[in-house]
Amino acid sequence: MVIFSVLYAATDGAHFDHDYYNATHIPLVHEAFGSTGLTGVQVFRGLSAPDGGPAPFIAMAHLAFRDAEALQASMGGPRAAEVMADVAKFTNIQPIAQVSGLV
Repeated sequence: MVIFSVLYAATDGAHFDHDYYNATHIPLVHEAFGSTGLTGVQVFRGLSAPDGGPAPFIAMAHLAFRDAEALQASMGGPRAAEVMADVAKFTNIQPIAQVSGLV
């Protein structure tokens, strides 16, 4: 399994529409990448820092793929551009992405 994490940092002037993200973007991700190896998605909303201060991230999503080849097939697939273009509809934040594997 390979995890593709997308993190949206809390910065001055940041906008993030959680309702659109959950109701429209995440279903689009499932539809676009399900046939190329996406096995699940977890979405988290930032609540706070460990010390009770503001959360460093507004939101984060962890997309699970069957393997590295499935991730590549999804990100290089025919619907990747559609998914990426949709980001501008819910946020002005430049997301931070990371690929991880289980140890």
